[in-house]
Amino acid sequence: MGPKKQQELSTMRRLFGFEMVDFQSWSSFVKLMNRPEDPSSLAAFRILFGILMMLDIPQERGMSHADLYYPNEDRECQFPLFNFLAPFRAEYMVVIYFIMFLGVVGITLGLFYRCSAIIFAITYWYIFLLDKTSWNNHSYLYGLLGFQLIFFDAHHYCSIDGLLFRKKIRNSHVPLWNYTLLRYQIFLVYFIAGLKKTEWDWVAGYSMDSLGDHWVFSPFRTFMTIEQITWLLVHVCGLLFDLFIGFALFFDRSRPIAIVFCAAFHTMNSQMFNIGMFPYTMLATIPVFFHNNWLRKFVNCVLPKFLYKEESVQYSSSCLYSKEEIKPEESKTSSLKSAIANATSVKNAPVKATFRHKMLTIFALLYLTEQAFLPYSHFITKGYNNWTNGLYGYSWDMMVHSWHTQHVKITFIDKSTDEVHYLKPTAWASAKRWSSHADMIVQYAQCIKGKLKEHNYDDVEIRFDIWRSMNGRFNQRQIDPRIDLLSADAKWSTFEDTPWLQPLLTNLSDWRTRMQKIENKLSSKDQNVLVTFVADFPGLFLENYIPPDLNTTIEVLEGQIIVELISLKKNITLNVGENTSVPNGDYHNVYTVSSTPSCYMYVYLNQSDADIVQLWDRFYNLTDRLLNETIVRNRPLHSDKEEADLVRVSYENVFEELRHKTIHELLEIPIDYKIHNKNETSTNWTNIRLQFETSMNRSIVKRLDLKVKVQERTLRVFKTFMNRKKKQFLRCYHIVKVALKSIIFRKDFMQLVDDEINNVDDESGSNAIVTEESPPQSSSKSSSSKKTSSTNGKTKKKQIKK
Repeated sequence: MGPKKQQELSTMRRLFGFEMVDFQSWSSFVKLMNRPEDPSSLAAFRILFGILMMLDIPQERGMSHADLYYPNEDRECQFPLFNFLAPFRAEYMVVIYFIMFLGVVGITLGLFYRCSAIIFAITYWYIFLLDKTSWNNHSYLYGLLGFQLIFFDAHHYCSIDGLLFRKKIRNSHVPLWNYTLLRYQIFLVYFIAGLKKTEWDWVAGYSMDSLGDHWVFSPFRTFMTIEQITWLLVHVCGLLFDLFIGFALFFDRSRPIAIVFCAAFHTMNSQMFNIGMFPYTMLATIPVFFHNNWLRKFVNCVLPKFLYKEESVQYSSSCLYSKEEIKPEESKTSSLKSAIANATSVKNAPVKATFRHKMLTIFALLYLTEQAFLPYSHFITKGYNNWTNGLYGYSWDMMVHSWHTQHVKITFIDKSTDEVHYLKPTAWASAKRWSSHADMIVQYAQCIKGKLKEHNYDDVEIRFDIWRSMNGRFNQRQIDPRIDLLSADAKWSTFEDTPWLQPLLTNLSDWRTRMQKIENKLSSKDQNVLVTFVADFPGLFLENYIPPDLNTTIEVLEGQIIVELISLKKNITLNVGENTSVPNGDYHNVYTVSSTPSCYMYVYLNQSDADIVQLWDRFYNLTDRLLNETIVRNRPLHSDKEEADLVRVSYENVFEELRHKTIHELLEIPIDYKIHNKNETSTNWTNIRLQFETSMNRSIVKRLDLKVKVQERTLRVFKTFMNRKKKQFLRCYHIVKVALKSIIFRKDFMQLVDDEINNVDDESGSNAIVTEESPPQSSSKSSSSKKTSSTNGKTKKKQIKK
């Protein structure tokens, strides 16, 4: 082999960590995958992952409120991946959570590491598979990482096992495939997420169309519009980041800039989305791409020599060595020389691949293949497909699809009497994701059947009418509302398409731009206008209820419809461009009579909201003017106070002054003034005033936040986080104690929870400025106006409640 070829090989090894010769035979590949590597970086990941999981288990896994998730009586319907899976009684579920927590502690400390990893993985996956409604990509990732740790030698560095019990593993090499699987897994999270984002909805900016106005993008709003931020920064940059960041992290020269982008990306995500420990977990995976001995070098540089004595890396039976590598005089790498210096470990340096080395290499290959294939395996598991492919949570299609559930109506018919009843959708399922997937819809229907038997409904038909919108499209039906989900027509199979799912009307996707223009045009005329766009299939009809305080019109955009005004006993046929008003406080039906799907829109004007907004503007301007005057008056009297404290004191003075005036005096309105079109005999001015004051409090809090220094704001956020975690861990401690007491002494667990936890009064102080109250109705749109159907007003039809 000539010098030029030798130079090419060394360059490739320097860039990629391997050479092509390593793939020329099975034996050379096995040796590559079991090549000895420094264990310190893997140990760093083990510790960071364990700490983050200890924080995650009480929160997102649900340990702190397991008694609410799994009550022993009146339990909600469950949505396990496999129907034979079922939760245990609540006290035993708490114990399972506790065992999972102990497993994480063992992983973090490296104490009984292998056993701890197995315990964590089994309990985690059991709880994960129990509830498909809570699936998401990062929860799936945690399970995969926990599964990998079972096979990794992550306890070969900085572990109690190596320190006390198994000294031969202390500071010993780990095989390369440990790092390969871990890096590959993190790379896939990014890269496949990028591939999924090449979907047109993401590229065109429809997936996250309202994210540009988040405060994290405030610096960019000085020179970019919200629309530009949403498309360019969120969608385009998000696509490019996911596609290329994995490659950038892999190479030495691009890694520093990749670290900066990763840190910024995940920090912003932690503020924009409620996704638990996921951003911090991804931050913790960044060092995985560093050189494997980075932690050892860091410790050597930071810790004084009298506190830390560097030990030579030992040989490990998990790795494969060449004969030259175990001869000191022929060793060519300093890392191996340090290993050879420890002569007692030479006997643990195998030079020939054993059955274990080969099997673990095969396992690594199978795992790599499975993880690359699974996100695209939806052509096999067809039953889990709906408007998107597969169940959400294992395909890395993060944030690609944004859903809006307009309406869910559940109807059941008592066959013995032919009576029609409406069931509250949340009667036995507080989670909402079940309505998105055919398998969970069938599970819920079967569960409802069992629940209704407890109410003496033994022979029923159950029908669902689910209206949803995906990525800004029309609201449309997701399933056929005529199908009895208990009949043979509602069959469901993992490997077959579901025939009773309605297709996504992708041919109407181009309407989204026009829909936005229509909505913007109407909103520019009146901010209290709400628009709902609906598409329906031929032969079906929509039953809709209009609340009393809404003035509503319906206009056809495509197709032909007939509007049936039930109380007036009148039918109105509408074609494209035609509209009609519909009475409020009543039901009407909209029939699609054209041969193609109809498209129409509801335009709602909430006059009561308009009146309240006008009053709110008057109240805000008055309060703000008084506040500014009070600040000017107080500044000489409180010259020693910070600006934020001065604003706070002045605000308290203003409200003390306002308390002596009635709402009518403040707003300068007649005593008999009544909110327009309210379905009330009189206006609740006390409630309106409370809402106004709460909303004003929020405005002042935002104003104060701008005046507080970044350090103080960060410290406050940190204190809030720590207090929340403290409460979660305290409740976990008490609930575990109660669960063990219930099991040991055979006492009622739920009663013990009520007696020893729920009935303990927490002392809480009240501040002058309210920060956590719900916003006033005056500043929010009426949610009822967006519903395409409602059953609350039908007194003649029985409603079953939990």
